[in-house]
Amino acid sequence: HYSLVSRGTVTSDDFKNGSRVAAISGCTCVIDFADNIKGERLVESSENRINAMKSMMGVDFALHQGVYRVDSDIDEQLDELKKAGIRVLKIFTTYRNTGYLIENKKDIEKLFILAKEKGMLITAHCEDNKIIEDIDSTWNGDYSPKSHADLRPAKAEALAIKALGQISKKTKCPFYVVHLSSSQGLKEVRSLRRNGVEVYAETTPTYLFKDRSLLERNDGSLFVMTPPLRERSDNKNLSYALKNGEIDVVATDHCAFTKNQKLESGADCRSTYPGVPGTGEMFSSVYTNYCLGSNKIPINYLVSLMSANPAKLFGLYPKKGVIQKGSDADIAIFDPKKEWIVDDNITSTSGYSIFTGDTFIGKNDMTILRGNIIYENGEYKAIKGEFVKEQ
Repeated sequence: HYSLVSRGTVTSDDFKNGSRVAAISGCTCVIDFADNIKGERLVESSENRINAMKSMMGVDFALHQGVYRVDSDIDEQLDELKKAGIRVLKIFTTYRNTGYLIENKKDIEKLFILAKEKGMLITAHCEDNKIIEDIDSTWNGDYSPKSHADLRPAKAEALAIKALGQISKKTKCPFYVVHLSSSQGLKEVRSLRRNGVEVYAETTPTYLFKDRSLLERNDGSLFVMTPPLRERSDNKNLSYALKNGEIDVVATDHCAFTKNQKLESGADCRSTYPGVPGTGEMFSSVYTNYCLGSNKIPINYLVSLMSANPAKLFGLYPKKGVIQKGSDADIAIFDPKKEWIVDDNITSTSGYSIFTGDTFIGKNDMTILRGNIIYENGEYKAIKGEFVKEQ
């Protein structure tokens, strides 16, 4: 979420600095999002976003297009999107108050049917809107950060996944759950798969390693995101699922706001700018937690989760996601023994990390994009990033 306009402000990592954060961490290609702007066709929203990114991006990028309404000519609009190199859509099952929610179930079914016909993939932010609104309407507690996880409970995630899974089964159209956060949500993914539904699951280091106790700190608003941080048991169950091959992708959902932005908007968790940075620590956090000590998993499995799998799912493979003849010469050289503490080395303009104070083993040393060294010896050497079409 670079240069994302949200709730009257803009995320602190713009295209230029977001590229720098990515390059330093070893990421050569990022996927951003285009909003479904009122008064614009979907392809217009995508092309406007692509053009804005082209002028500032220092790593390669693809784009997913948000769909917040199903217009009468949605069939033609999806054809236009595909022709422009966008084949992945993003929908929400919540945020009715901001206009993100497609409320009519028939409209969602229509979108799934068309996506199936056109070979497009639907990704979904899964939280049941009715549960969230019902809880808020009868809530007797405060709205401090510590209440955030209760106002948007794991049950909301599970019910939204179940509802979309029923549509997926009916239309035979696969779908992709973004930032899976809970054991209850995972249970629904498993149930759908047992019933023949093709559902892909993504999670993030945030939901793998951090829990809602952070929301109880004096600066708890720094850690407000949606879905919210869950329990330690959710961390453990998602980690088990990852090691067991049930998680398809580990991503960041990088959405950086400065400390001031977060704290000044943080008196009421419902209005706190939601999101945290994550790109800078993604690979090191996962490597440290899963590839060292007993019960370790092979590093090439992490590469699949963070590179090959998303490249394949989102139509970027084999241009991205693999080192072979004919593919882009995108290489990250990783030092598996380098120990570092997340502190003043934070690259995001947010000025903080959800991992601040944590010690990691393993750090990126060099990043090569299309054969060009863009990061080496602590120095970022920007080149012009290119838009990668989703095939």
